[in-house]
Amino acid sequence: MPYLLKTEPNKYSFDDFERDGETTWDGIANNQALLYLRGMKKGEKLVIYHSNIGKAAVGTAKVVSVDATDPKAPNVRIKPVKRLKHEKPLADIRAAAVFHDSIMFRQFRLSVVPITEEQYDWLVL
Repeated sequence: MPYLLKTEPNKYSFDDFERDGETTWDGIANNQALLYLRGMKKGEKLVIYHSNIGKAAVGTAKVVSVDATDPKAPNVRIKPVKRLKHEKPLADIRAAAVFHDSIMFRQFRLSVVPITEEQYDWLVL
């Protein structure tokens, strides 16, 4: 299952992520978001979304490893795959039919959101 991960670019941007080459996705406090994070599997596809500033899907990544031994602080390692050729702004995502019933808009504050394969394809193409 693909996921959309939100980050504030003034704290940790896709540029920072590409520079680092790999990172632990942490700092998640919401129980629902933690549940999604713990459920990730190695190799799953991710979309990185800049929240607050920019408000757009900006790049892709993949899960390198998951250690959910500590359910309150799962250790999920991810690495960047590529920057999107064309960022997908929030307004375009909201208007797209494929996101009509998305949890992304029902629970907007979640920083880890599962998305469908169709939604992933729409974001990255």
